[in-house]
Amino acid sequence: MKFEGTDAYVATDDLTMAVNAAVTLERPLLVKGEPGTGKTELARQVAEALGTRMIEWSIKSTTKAQQGLYEYDAVSRLRDSQLGDERVNDVRNYIRKGKLWEAFEAEKRVVLLIDEVDKADIEFPNDLLQELDRMEFYVYETGETVQARQRPIVIITSNNEKELPDAFLRRCFFHYIRFPDEDVLRRIVEVHHPGIKPALLSEALSQFYEIREQPGLKKKPSTSEVLDWLKLLLAEDLSAEDLKRDGADALPKLHGALLKNEQDVHLFERLAFMARRQAR
Repeated sequence: MKFEGTDAYVATDDLTMAVNAAVTLERPLLVKGEPGTGKTELARQVAEALGTRMIEWSIKSTTKAQQGLYEYDAVSRLRDSQLGDERVNDVRNYIRKGKLWEAFEAEKRVVLLIDEVDKADIEFPNDLLQELDRMEFYVYETGETVQARQRPIVIITSNNEKELPDAFLRRCFFHYIRFPDEDVLRRIVEVHHPGIKPALLSEALSQFYEIREQPGLKKKPSTSEVLDWLKLLLAEDLSAEDLKRDGADALPKLHGALLKNEQDVHLFERLAFMARRQAR
């Protein structure tokens, strides 16, 4: 099985190579990149391309590694014992399977997405080292060892919010999704907005890259944000001429899709103000 991208996802050559290398090596694929560059969507498209199911484990700041394996609900068992419920005689009734357990027991090979691993505590990746390496874990409450029937394809995403442990990195195949150049971005746009007028697209992308390259910008707009912006431009039936700005109007049309904080909006307002003063 080889991943070559899909009709709905433009994958560069280095990205497809990384996916296939991770599958061949049977290593987790660690994907980093700016927010909005398609890291999470990659896992969905790999699953679709390989004709398999995706199991998604979205990580939060409070997530613990044990939750991916299983959780033992001792409180419910104690309550049921006080009520005389016969379910208490079988501890398995109080074991809640996690996403790794679900992936391990799947009859068919699945794609396991561990999304935004860097949101969790620094020890989180280390706590999963053995389980992801050996593809098994021990359930202390029942005395059983859960082994993967089919080794899942593991894709782990990170937004670089914190450094990941070296021991964890050694066990992964790493790929950084670079922000797409204009040619690749045009291909991505064509997938999502087929038939968009060339003049409108050229003007929109020209402004988009100008915004991204503006010094002092706190948050650069991402791929997903330019797609949203283009959707709005098409909905408003704007033309390339409508998008053109002069010095008095440095903010792009419908800029709320691209600029996501007041500092960046004020930056462009200041640029417009300075341009007006110089024009006098």
